[in-house]
Amino acid sequence: MISRSIVTKLPKINLKWYHSTASLNSSIKLDPLELHNHKDWLSPTEVIKIFETLKDSNSTLTVLNQLSKRKDYKPNEALYTSVVNNLSEAKNFDGIEEVMKRIKVEKRCRLSDGFFYNVIRIYGLRAGRINRAIETLFDMPNYSSWPTSKTFNFVLNLLVNTKQFDVIHEVYMGAGKLGVEIDACCLNIMMKGLCKNGDINAALQVFDEFPKQNCKPNVRTFSTLMHGLCKLGRVEEAFSLLHKMETEGVEPDTISINILISGLRKNNRIKESIEVFDKMLLKGCEPIPSTYQEVLYALIDSKEYIKAMNLAKKMSSMKMVPSFDSYKLIIHGLCEEKIVEDIDLVLKHMIENGNSFKSGIASFESGIASFNSGIASFMSGIASSNSGIASFMSGIAMSTPGNTSTSSSSNQNFSLLNICSKVVMDGSNYNDWMRNIKMALRFENKEYVLEKELKELDENEAIFGRV
Repeated sequence: MISRSIVTKLPKINLKWYHSTASLNSSIKLDPLELHNHKDWLSPTEVIKIFETLKDSNSTLTVLNQLSKRKDYKPNEALYTSVVNNLSEAKNFDGIEEVMKRIKVEKRCRLSDGFFYNVIRIYGLRAGRINRAIETLFDMPNYSSWPTSKTFNFVLNLLVNTKQFDVIHEVYMGAGKLGVEIDACCLNIMMKGLCKNGDINAALQVFDEFPKQNCKPNVRTFSTLMHGLCKLGRVEEAFSLLHKMETEGVEPDTISINILISGLRKNNRIKESIEVFDKMLLKGCEPIPSTYQEVLYALIDSKEYIKAMNLAKKMSSMKMVPSFDSYKLIIHGLCEEKIVEDIDLVLKHMIENGNSFKSGIASFESGIASFNSGIASFMSGIASSNSGIASFMSGIAMSTPGNTSTSSSSNQNFSLLNICSKVVMDGSNYNDWMRNIKMALRFENKEYVLEKELKELDENEAIFGRV
């Protein structure tokens, strides 16, 4: 038993001094470039924070070299990841290669597939060093790490997107060496590459490999083949794949349907493309904006301009914006079909959807110029044909073909310009503007020019503004 006298002789610990010292040490700011002078032990978390808060990413290698000389240097995957990301931000890709060599020599920790995926991604997407990405993939076993299907497929897809078609097959054949199991995603990427390279027959052979590899084709598989077949005009085969999807229980999505509609339209099978779209709606498959746009072009190609105009209106109500080219084609079509009264509705939709009214007017003028009635342009003036009409806007009264007695002395001093110039078309008053034109034509007994088919005009010979 400890006596009272001994207890009283124990020294008192100044706890106040201890806490103030600890607080002082924790508040000291660490200079990352002076780590060799820092005496305190650095935890792995503190080391990583040094790299994450480094102001100059270019000093990353300098800091790493200083850390490696310390006794508390214990690198791990999180540290190497921070170093690699810093070097990537500084675009010091040679520095990343130096770090990878250091890792192989040090062998201080085991790295996961995720670390190599990040390095390969940086080489491929940021550095543009495709060969280095491939080399890193096949060098993974030397780091005691093996790639997953995700990393392997990323490299394959990288090669397809960069059109490295001569290397893809070689990398694909190396899957077994790396212990990678071929999956549906891998086969889809191979098919995409072959289709991009124009070798659709080889892509179909890869399609036949699915059951051999114990893989089941998915909607992306069929979409890839459909796109390749439609691009080469082999629409029948693409159509047959749609039926094959149904037999294999694969539900078509908006992308696959869109590819088929586009392929049918581009191969002048307009009616079938619209039928596929209608079936898509019946099945409850919600079309995407590009699908509606393809159908809109299909209706324009089939010269169903009223339906096209209504579809464009429907797209607007669904917050979809039809392309300006489709608006322009609809205006031209309405002019050719002499459905002038609907043009103002199209122009109104264009303005509501943010398209330039000036551009719309230009299309309107161009469409009016194509009238078989011989009207060269509503906007700049209506040109005369060889029948004797020199210019409407100039107000010169010409006699009607076959009836020269219709011009009376009562209107000899009257000018159409006096009426027509009172209302200037500004995009919102088309009806008033057109009413004035018709009233002036009726007064001059020339209303027939809006309905009677005249010869095609040479715009270069058309006379405008002659008084």
